[in-house]
Amino acid sequence: MDAGHGGKDRGCAGVSAREAAVSLKIILELGRLIEANEPDVKVVYTRKSDVFVELADRAGIANKNNADLFISVHCNAGPAAAYGTEVWTMGTAKTDANLAVAKRENAVILQEDNYKARYGGFDPNSPQSHILFSLFQSAHVDNSLRFAQKVDYQFKTKVGRKSRGVKQAGFLVLWKSTMPSSLIEVGFLTNRNEERYLNDKSGQSYMASGIYRAFRDYKNELEAMNGD
Repeated sequence: MDAGHGGKDRGCAGVSAREAAVSLKIILELGRLIEANEPDVKVVYTRKSDVFVELADRAGIANKNNADLFISVHCNAGPAAAYGTEVWTMGTAKTDANLAVAKRENAVILQEDNYKARYGGFDPNSPQSHILFSLFQSAHVDNSLRFAQKVDYQFKTKVGRKSRGVKQAGFLVLWKSTMPSSLIEVGFLTNRNEERYLNDKSGQSYMASGIYRAFRDYKNELEAMNGD
């Protein structure tokens, strides 16, 4: 469970809400739901408080714990009229808009020490770096998409949010993970209505419950396929 940003990295912001705080509240509620309803599942957090965690360390925590799924929760930013959810997996950014989201989320490494050495010379300010990096395809692309589609379905049909779709782009935090993974943009803090929804405890609970149901259905489907 990965709550985006934190500490010195506040992420994007609305009038009063900050991405780091909203994503953490949703992740903690999601973890609570899983622990309460899926006692056989071990939940591991990349952070449980307002601290800065480098992108490579976030994936490293999941890898070290041999995680079966990596879920990263974020909030989006854009023009004031933009709103809705996006669910991302690792892959090729097919549009400039997709590339822009990846560039914004990857730019956090500029706050890390020695980031060029740690990320193989990747430059978050270079469009060429993002284009080449986005060509990388995860070995777990099928299950990543399987989970992402279930999250998108829950947001659309059960939580009642506008879906902007399941998309692919080159996210460093997903690239470093060695299991199925998804980055979830729960909405735009730059949209006043969506900011109010996401900054409210009930809105956070609805979003967490949608992700939980997607996780539950994903887990049950894989277990049925594997005969567990």
